[in-house]
Amino acid sequence: MTKNYLKSKAHILVVDDDTRIRDLVSRYLNEHNFITLTAGNAKEAYNLLQIFEFDALVVDIMMPNETGIEFTKRIRNKSLDTPILLLTALGEVEDRISGLESGADDYLIKPFEPKELVLRLKSILRRTKKEQKIRSGYIIGKWFFDPNFDELKDNNNNKEIRLTSVEATLLRALANSSGSPVSRDDLALRCDLDAGERTIDVQVTRLRRKIEENTKMPKYIQTVRGKGYMLRAEKV
Repeated sequence: MTKNYLKSKAHILVVDDDTRIRDLVSRYLNEHNFITLTAGNAKEAYNLLQIFEFDALVVDIMMPNETGIEFTKRIRNKSLDTPILLLTALGEVEDRISGLESGADDYLIKPFEPKELVLRLKSILRRTKKEQKIRSGYIIGKWFFDPNFDELKDNNNNKEIRLTSVEATLLRALANSSGSPVSRDDLALRCDLDAGERTIDVQVTRLRRKIEENTKMPKYIQTVRGKGYMLRAEKV
């Protein structure tokens, strides 16, 4: 796979079937120290992902043939953990939750201010910088979690499960307070999320699916009534 060139600048793939919006977003990002490539649909985007590495994807939800949510699910099913920001004209809470459940890291409702898009992308990229990650490790049941990497490793067979940037950041926040409950508001603050408590609940549910053997009776990511969530893990 072709590596990123001019690595001092973040590489963004903009995916939108609306040529005008695609070009406007691309031009604005280029003016603010990003390097962009564009795709008019999910198929074009997936082909580019086979050739280039990107630091983040900006993906419109309402695309023909394969929607942005369907595309995001396909990316995550292929264990690609590139951060994804969804652009949507759908303002309902349930629609935004569906986007996050698909594996997206953030969303932005159309119409939006281009400056806000830049700020959200920078926030996502901050969360994924390796040098900012804490150097420690945790045993969580059969899993080993090294906060330097966005993944879980099975202690028994070295199987790896990729985590999205939000999932990994959330798990780091819980691990930093292992054994003590952390409120949803505090987790949202630590994860640099502003979408409310439901967003944290969605991400906790996604993490449980990857960590817990029985998500209906979680052993490791527990709900503490009235206080938030608590991780049971052993620091090593």
